[in-house]
Amino acid sequence: MIAAPDRTPLPREFFDRPVLDVAPDLLGRILVRTTPDGPIALRLTEVEAYDGPNDPGSHAYRGRTARNDVMFGPPGHVYVYFTYGMWHCMNLVCGPEGRASAVLLRAGEITEGVELARKRRLSARYDKELAKGPARLATALGVDRALDGTDACAPEGSPLTLLTGIPVGPDQVRNGPRTGVAGAGGVHPWRFWIADDSTVSPYRAHAPRRRRT
Repeated sequence: MIAAPDRTPLPREFFDRPVLDVAPDLLGRILVRTTPDGPIALRLTEVEAYDGPNDPGSHAYRGRTARNDVMFGPPGHVYVYFTYGMWHCMNLVCGPEGRASAVLLRAGEITEGVELARKRRLSARYDKELAKGPARLATALGVDRALDGTDACAPEGSPLTLLTGIPVGPDQVRNGPRTGVAGAGGVHPWRFWIADDSTVSPYRAHAPRRRRT
């Protein structure tokens, strides 16, 4: 018999740890997005860690800006950024306040509110593709910059909440290079995913974007 996911919200202490401890521990956890149309729940299956001042791939590597301000804490808040002029991506801030580290949510399985997610992701051929990739995940959940800074550990009323779910055992966790990260940051094996899960996105090495002529 398969155990039901634990619906207990994760406390702030969960996020107040080194990013490389938090990232793999997020696998199997449940993210709940509350919307006026109803809730959408997502089981996390793939994440990437970004370690601020120690990480050339991090948005915070060169210091604090208006864009990355949320990354500097407190832990348990949501950092949302806009990329390529088209897509939003969602991160969870972790580590001690003042030290900018965060976990990018790369992929997951929609376990509740599938119909709502389908309406936002009309191009998805199958439900396993609804949140297969960070931009798709944010789109399926209706996450944009308006949710930047949201406290996912708020006692009640937050539009984004992390639940305990069913943590994944170490034998099920895989790790490797982060997707699309260039330069010195590209060598870090800080992408974590659940082995053999069909919702995990494919790995792609960094490819320079060509300017249109």
